[in-house]
Amino acid sequence: MKKPFEEYRGLRRENYVLFFGKVVTSLGSMVWPMTTMILSQKLGMDAGTIAGVLMLVSIVSIPLGLLGGKLADHCSKKKVIVVCDLISVSGYIICAIRKLDLFSMVLFAIAALLQQLESPSYSALVADITYPKDRERAYSLNYLGTNLGMMLAPTIGGLLFKNHLNLAFLINGVSIGSSTLLIWFFLKNTERVSDESSVYEKAMEQSSTWQVLKNNRLILLYILITAIAYAVYCQYSYLMPLDMGIVHGEDGAAIFGTLSSLNCIVVVIFTPLITRYFQKVRECGKMIIGQALVVLGYILFRGNLGTVPLYYVSILLFTWGEIFHTLSTDPYLTRRIPENFRGRIMSVSAAVSALLYALSEPLVGNTYDTLGSRAAWRTVILAGVAGVILTGILDVLDHRRYPDLYH
Repeated sequence: MKKPFEEYRGLRRENYVLFFGKVVTSLGSMVWPMTTMILSQKLGMDAGTIAGVLMLVSIVSIPLGLLGGKLADHCSKKKVIVVCDLISVSGYIICAIRKLDLFSMVLFAIAALLQQLESPSYSALVADITYPKDRERAYSLNYLGTNLGMMLAPTIGGLLFKNHLNLAFLINGVSIGSSTLLIWFFLKNTERVSDESSVYEKAMEQSSTWQVLKNNRLILLYILITAIAYAVYCQYSYLMPLDMGIVHGEDGAAIFGTLSSLNCIVVVIFTPLITRYFQKVRECGKMIIGQALVVLGYILFRGNLGTVPLYYVSILLFTWGEIFHTLSTDPYLTRRIPENFRGRIMSVSAAVSALLYALSEPLVGNTYDTLGSRAAWRTVILAGVAGVILTGILDVLDHRRYPDLYH
């Protein structure tokens, strides 16, 4: 019987460089999971104000994401990643050496936004350097690397939250800097591999971005579905810590940190297994499973608020859902769009997700402030159910449009 991590043998050397880059970067990801708690407990903001701040960050990320997609398709993806990383590192280090205030959080937001700016380059680079038959494994490996690095980071961040938050900013900056050096010196061959995976790609090779989307309306439905899934998923780092802060006080940060670490541990254990044993399940099927499990995890969490052991069961369901969804989204897109438009269409998808999240967050925050936690969660869960239904429709339509991909 194959060992779990043998699933990733046989990929190109460059895939492993990007994997280790993800691991090192994620080792320092201690601050972002605690953003809601920093704003609420350190800076005294209420749920509505926090939602407004997160909405503003999301709105700013939209043009940056679109710019990132254009850069990914027209510039060296490696250089885009390195330049963005260097600026991010500077921001995190400045945050570490000054007193925590609103200006520090603005710098932190800029550093985080630059990580989003490089995201289309990173995702498109994985597709470029990977043979079509290996893409799902390659994206799975990068996702695994992110969570392998984050297994301890949120727990350590939760422990540093009370008295040593500046150290968390410093570790974040150092880890991204180390990853930048790794990619700069060891990622040598970034040439796009030959891609014979889709006749649809060749037919649309000369189109503009909007023509590609116009010619394939299913991609528009896919973009809507992933935007809903993203808005629902983000409540993991918004509504969950808000509830924990109210129910458990400052201990909520430590509890949430352990939940985030468990999330990463489950990803590391189960991603290779799900990649292997569900490889015959097509992308839409995995998306349906993933979104349904996320909704079930939320229902269990809210229904047992205050019962800490059941938090961990809910995170187990949530994380299984996250794995299924992550393994399906980028492979779905890269098999159905022209290779020379990957960065731009991925950035359009990310921009729509950011926009929907920006619009939904004030709704959720104001609902939380005025009607309470239960009403806010009900809104999120209904959105998740809508996403599952829409993905079922996408599955039916996708079978009709691309029958050759299902043989």
